Amino acid sequence: MDDLLTHRLHIIQSPEVFSFSMDAVLLARFIAVPPRGKVMDLCTGNGVIPILLSTRTAASIEGVEIQERLANMAERSVRINELQSQITIRNQDLKELPLQGEHGTYDAVTVNPPYMPMNGNEVKLNRHQAMARHEIGCTLEDVVRTAAGLLKNGGKLGMVHRPHRLVDIMLMMRQYGVEPKRIRFVHPRRHMEANMILVEGMRGGKPEARVLPPLIVYNDQNEYVPEIMDIYYGQKESL
Repeated sequence: MDDLLTHRLHIIQSPEVFSFSMDAVLLARFIAVPPRGKVMDLCTGNGVIPILLSTRTAASIEGVEIQERLANMAERSVRINELQSQITIRNQDLKELPLQGEHGTYDAVTVNPPYMPMNGNEVKLNRHQAMARHEIGCTLEDVVRTAAGLLKNGGKLGMVHRPHRLVDIMLMMRQYGVEPKRIRFVHPRRHMEANMILVEGMRGGKPEARVLPPLIVYNDQNEYVPEIMDIYYGQKESL
C-alpha cells in the first residue's frame, strides 16, 4: 500500500500488476467535475482516479475495470480510504456499456486508456501490464463510443493520452458527438517535446477548442515545478 500524497489517501498497487503514474493524477485534477451527480472512470485500474476525484466532488463515482485482480485492488483501496458510500468499483468490460437505463445519465466520464495499439511488443509483458499499455481489451474508439453513450448532453469527457494520438482523439470525439473543448500539453522540461496530453470534450458541445498554456513538470534543477507540487498535494482544484 502506498500514499497518494494528497489528503492522506492510500492506494493498493503492485509493480507487477499496476502502478499509477503522473498521468492519472493530472487527469484527476484537469477535468471539470460537477459538485454532485454521477461520474464514471473507465479503465480505472487500481481505482486511483476515482479516489482522487473524491477530494473534489461529492458526486457518486464509479470505476470500471475489466481485469478482476485490478478491480479487486481498487475495491480494497476504496475500503481502506472509507469511501464505500461514494465510490463503486465495477468489474466489467467497458464495451458492454452503457447498460439499460445508463444511457445519457452521467455528468462526467474520465479515462486513462491504453496508449499503444498492438504491435507485437505486448507479448514481452505479463497479461496485466500488456492490457494496461496496449489496446488489447479496448481501442480508442471503444472508449470514446462508450463515454459518449454514458454522458448527458453537456457532460464532460476527460482523457489523458499521448500527443501523437491527438488527431485520432479529436476525430473520434467528433464522430461520437463529443466536442473537444480544452487541450493541454504536458512537457517533461521547458525545451522538450510534450509526452502527455490532457483533453476535455463536451457531449453535444459547440465547436470551439481552447489550447491551454503548457504544463512543465521539472525545472532546471530537476525538481517538480510549483504547479506540479500543488497538483500532487491537492492544493489546486483543476488544471
